[in-house]
Amino acid sequence: MTSDDTGPARSSRRRRAGDTAGGGPSLSRRRTILRAVALGAVATGALGAIAWQGRAGKTGTPVDSGSRVATAAVVRTDLSNSQTLKGTLGYGRPRAVKGGKPGLVTWLPTTGVTVRRGEPLYRVDNVPVSVFYGGTPLYRTLSARGTTGPDVKTVADNLGALGYDIGAQPSVGTWVTQHAVAQDGGTGAAGAAGGAGGASSGASDGTGTATGRPGASAGGSAPTTPAAVQVKRGDKVLTSDLIAAVKRWQTAAGLPSTGVLGVGDLAVLPGAVRVDGVQAQLADPADGTLMTVTSTAKSVSVAVAPDDAGSMKRGDSVTVALPDSSTAEGTIASISTSVQLSEGGAGDGGVGGPGQTELTVSITVGDTAAVRRLNSAPVDVRFTSETRKGVLAVPVGALLALSEGGYAVQLPGGRLVPVRTGMFSKGMVEISGSGISEGTKVVTTS
Repeated sequence: MTSDDTGPARSSRRRRAGDTAGGGPSLSRRRTILRAVALGAVATGALGAIAWQGRAGKTGTPVDSGSRVATAAVVRTDLSNSQTLKGTLGYGRPRAVKGGKPGLVTWLPTTGVTVRRGEPLYRVDNVPVSVFYGGTPLYRTLSARGTTGPDVKTVADNLGALGYDIGAQPSVGTWVTQHAVAQDGGTGAAGAAGGAGGASSGASDGTGTATGRPGASAGGSAPTTPAAVQVKRGDKVLTSDLIAAVKRWQTAAGLPSTGVLGVGDLAVLPGAVRVDGVQAQLADPADGTLMTVTSTAKSVSVAVAPDDAGSMKRGDSVTVALPDSSTAEGTIASISTSVQLSEGGAGDGGVGGPGQTELTVSITVGDTAAVRRLNSAPVDVRFTSETRKGVLAVPVGALLALSEGGYAVQLPGGRLVPVRTGMFSKGMVEISGSGISEGTKVVTTS
């Protein structure tokens, strides 16, 4: 890790706040006044001296050639603290794709291709398994009208996004009852997951799904149907219109038009994916690991020590230095919440030696031409932890460490002005104090 911070004791000169040229001898006399200047940290004992010759209100020339002095103007500027860490440009961490149903693999994609919503990711027994976007995969057979849950929402949302008319959906809070499904010789699905039965009593809501309070049945007799389920936020219902949309999509995708979807019939992924590597071969069993996929967007992964990650947050801007010396702007997309052990040292992108703890910071990168030409590359990432805008600042060499504590700057006439220090960055230090304003001239080392 490198840092642009500069400590306050790097180039300070120790003086008393009461020292001024006017407090010296009379106007008719001249003498040399030796002033000690601290040029290094006190702990190192590296001290220098500057000799000044002059009269009240006027400085002379240095007689000690070991240090030279100059003047600098107080400026109003932006200061920031930053650190640069090693990272890797790529497509993010690969994730494994496993098949979800028995059969044999009959087709696999090529490494490097992008697969989007509705497109086949692989084939089992020559039947395509298409990509749907979502967070909940199919965990049961969807066949019974009235089936409710987040897996139904996955189907409904994707068919809607693909342009199929899925009809109206019952609103959150509606009570629906799952209907029986007669056995379909073409699908091998009989009945409904969770039980068979007719529709519960209650008025239809226009979706092909019966609605009403649970426990009610026609004629007031004891219910013979499964208990009604209330639609929760995040759920959708398998209505007659949605089943019809499934059949239309199956026909277009080259599947048997049954209106039934089972476990493993869809590959549910967070979004479009890039095939990173193919592990399976043709004629392998389809219920194992088939391939690895990544995001389609370029990103940078950086291993960060937990202590350093405290100053980083999602949405912060960073600068990525690419191998061809160009730079690209990036944004912190995520910071892992689990600490891992590093596998390598700092030389290969780690934060330390093997066994050191680290977090992974993921960064999205702007779409520059330099990034488009690279699939993977080592990069340097500059993180800015704090920024101070529009502050008064001087070179660090203008600071004088006072013997009674604190700091001061010296005006060209010799007078010392106590100041408060703020951020140190890139050889500059933020200051404030009475009589200090933009353009004020101060003495500094050169």
